[in-house]
Amino acid sequence: MKVERLPLAKLTTLGVGGEAEVWTIETPADLARATQAPYRVLGNGSNLLVADSGVSERVIRLGGEFALWDSDLGGWIGAGVLVPTLLQASARLGLSGLEGLHGVPAQVGGAVKMNAGTRFGEMAGALKAVEIFHNGAVQHYSPSELGFGYRHSQLPEGGIVTRVKLDLEPLAEEAVRGKIALVDAARKGQPKRKSAGCAFKNPAHDSAGRLIDQKGLKGTTIGKAMISLEHGNFIVNLGGATAEDIYALIKRVQAVLPLEVEWEIWGRLEAKVGQEVI
Repeated sequence: MKVERLPLAKLTTLGVGGEAEVWTIETPADLARATQAPYRVLGNGSNLLVADSGVSERVIRLGGEFALWDSDLGGWIGAGVLVPTLLQASARLGLSGLEGLHGVPAQVGGAVKMNAGTRFGEMAGALKAVEIFHNGAVQHYSPSELGFGYRHSQLPEGGIVTRVKLDLEPLAEEAVRGKIALVDAARKGQPKRKSAGCAFKNPAHDSAGRLIDQKGLKGTTIGKAMISLEHGNFIVNLGGATAEDIYALIKRVQAVLPLEVEWEIWGRLEAKVGQEVI
């Protein structure tokens, strides 16, 4: 186990966020110790906006035993494993069920917690069982017990996903790779700059990106943050953006559209009055 004070900007895909005490744990005993004080769990740092002042809680990262996975994808898989790693393994093995998560950069635990996915599929649809550490003990759940919905789950309060089992179907490798290619083609318009994925949840029967584009908000810039010109539902870091810049753009969108933020937001953030909008 390693404990260090780090700027979370180095651990998030948006590249913003102040300092926190980071606990990188390797064993169940480490996890039991780390959860004896207020904590947050950090996966791959995607789908997350952290305040410039950081957070006061300790931040737990899963490594060691929690980053191991069964090579044939038939057994328990650690919550610290990256979803793209599993997707590529499933293609090699001729197993279908993860293709809809192509392009999702999350770790398994984070993907379960937010039921990550695309319009082609979600994490919940690929699960057989979920192991959760809660109140000092490990418990196993079926997907039906965890209340999965659109970018949502009902994990026990304070519960930490530690391992999962996948529910995948045999399919020819070529067919699996064909499905991945279809998802990849549909996601080509996404920006390459630093971002945290889609900023807002899609409303029923519509696209947040389309609505933002319709309002003429693409390209709106505050500080060093911008609503992407390539995809309206992405806020990108142009280099040197602050969390306040990004949060102000969120509020700028919400001033004209009733959209719900998809990201997790850590720490205290306020949209500054009088921000220059270019």
